[in-house]
Amino acid sequence: MSAQPATDTIRYPFGETTPALGESIELAPGLRWLRMGLPFALNHINLWLLEDTLNGVRGWTIVDCGIDSPPTRAAWEQVFATQLGGLPVLRVVVTHMHPDHVGLAHWLTARWNCLLWMSATDYAVSCMAARGCMTIGGEAMAAHYAAHGLADPQTLAAIRKRTDYYTGLVPAMPTRFVRLQDGDVLRIGERDWRCVAGYGHAPEHISLYSEADALFIAGDMLLPRISTNISVNDNEPLSNPLQQFLDSLARFSTLLSDDTLIFPSHGLPFRGALARIGQLQQHHHERLAEVIQACATPQTAADLLPVLFKRPLDVHQITFAMGESIAHLHKLWFDGQLRRLEDGGVYRFVR
Repeated sequence: MSAQPATDTIRYPFGETTPALGESIELAPGLRWLRMGLPFALNHINLWLLEDTLNGVRGWTIVDCGIDSPPTRAAWEQVFATQLGGLPVLRVVVTHMHPDHVGLAHWLTARWNCLLWMSATDYAVSCMAARGCMTIGGEAMAAHYAAHGLADPQTLAAIRKRTDYYTGLVPAMPTRFVRLQDGDVLRIGERDWRCVAGYGHAPEHISLYSEADALFIAGDMLLPRISTNISVNDNEPLSNPLQQFLDSLARFSTLLSDDTLIFPSHGLPFRGALARIGQLQQHHHERLAEVIQACATPQTAADLLPVLFKRPLDVHQITFAMGESIAHLHKLWFDGQLRRLEDGGVYRFVR
């Protein structure tokens, strides 16, 4: 779901420059920016290298990994050969459980004989999904979306076939990890980084905040040009993730300032955190108002796709769009502004 910022409130101190594949750009002392490709409409992920000393050994901490694919492994090997100054990787920090962030954690930690640092909730969910105990797609997801009004046979058939979506991108997980929790402080190099938990996008997303230097590694919680996907999925069908996300944004607004340098997982590093938080809040409140208006008569989540998304959607995008539509309906339902009706196994919502 797009949420384009006004250019006079979001500032890009490094312009449109991005690192080439396998190379890095230093954005602050001891902090380097990498970018890896993704085979989706959102075609990249930003990753971060932080100079570090752990147990007396100098080296690097990696923040987020990319998906497990031959091109991503090759790009990492180029980074190791040319960007680390001959120093080792000491630890791998992962913000959350989505494949573009955790996919190569197993390979990176084995490659450097180091540990994964991650929230326990997202680690557990990643392990379940990588072992096939929780599918991201397949029959359960198709049934979930059908119960919310998705009826196109070809789309549902394509969703049923996506039984290996997660395992194809995250084929394994490290068997050991270090737990990160909200409020933990990591000493990485010359900086203290406070762990800041965020909710709604992932079970227990961890961002990193250096208050002394006004730096914030945001992961997917704060993006400059698109809004983070907020979905109700089949494994947690009665969740209220949009409320969780809005609560997290409100908390971020008490931590950050418009001078904080934000390092997002997608898009360009930027300043203007408070302005961006305000835009995201306004964006979701406007979508909620559209949903309420549409629900003057009973509506399914599928009925609302043209209301919330003004562009054609492929199957991959429909899965995210359905989750977003249900999330907006659920917030209004939990707030008491909508009623949920069930007829023939299909849910509809009405004022």
